[in-house]
Amino acid sequence: MKPTLFILAAGMGSRYGGLKQLDGLGPNGETIMDYSVFDALRAGFGKIVFVIRHSFEKDFVESVVSKYREIVPVEIVFQEVEYVPTGISYNVKREKPWGTNHALMMGEEVIHEPFAVINADDFYGKESFEVLVEFLQSVENKENAYCMVGYRVGNTLSESGAVSRGICSTDEHGFLTSVVERTHIEEKGGTIIYLDEHGIENKIPANTPVSMNMWGFTPDYFAYSKESFAQFLQAHGQDIKSEFYIPTVVNELIFDKRATCKVLDTPSKWFGVTYAEDRPQVVLKINELVRKGIYPDMLWEK
Repeated sequence: MKPTLFILAAGMGSRYGGLKQLDGLGPNGETIMDYSVFDALRAGFGKIVFVIRHSFEKDFVESVVSKYREIVPVEIVFQEVEYVPTGISYNVKREKPWGTNHALMMGEEVIHEPFAVINADDFYGKESFEVLVEFLQSVENKENAYCMVGYRVGNTLSESGAVSRGICSTDEHGFLTSVVERTHIEEKGGTIIYLDEHGIENKIPANTPVSMNMWGFTPDYFAYSKESFAQFLQAHGQDIKSEFYIPTVVNELIFDKRATCKVLDTPSKWFGVTYAEDRPQVVLKINELVRKGIYPDMLWEK
């Protein structure tokens, strides 16, 4: 059975100011997500699942899903703030859903095979999907065996300003031991630094693995997520802005020795539109990949 690609797109409406403005960055108006789907299919994924909000379902189906339905099986699931376990209360003033791991939980009814999780608006690169498929195929019919594609931090920086990244620590066998979110990572004078919680600059090697929210899971992860989410809501359910992130759950499972998470190295260079000023550079990078023949001039036939 081929693995499934699960694309987190529920935040798309708010981030882009409406799906009509979903940015066409490729030579024929392709979006970053188009390149992810293209890379996933040629790497060996067999199904695409999108998690979105009900508020933009119609636009999303017309402008996004319609491109893929003739090519690959597609499912849509929904993330809403009220999708919480029965009997657990939360702050009624809260408007947005609960973050990336909450979004992931919405796929339980339609995903029964090893699956990958990515953001809709990050460019991950073909090699990353290749190493991800290889791992997911190796854990079919297994449990508690997860992975994360660890990007080399030097391949994830923005030329327009500092970024935040989840810096990963691994053991001698390449398994994840922790992910720590670090803010204000940038290159200064040829050296990559981040600011710690005290505002002090710390140097990190350019090949340090960081998380770009590209994960691989076996389906048992859904049960762990439900258990962890109930605990999260009891502690943070009254917070208006608290978020239930994937690294939070993965860190818990690793600490409790209930699962392992292999960090997969990739030579791919991540890019995305972190700042408005990033857009021209992203367009140039995509056009250069097309020029080199890594992608066809037109991904999908009109």
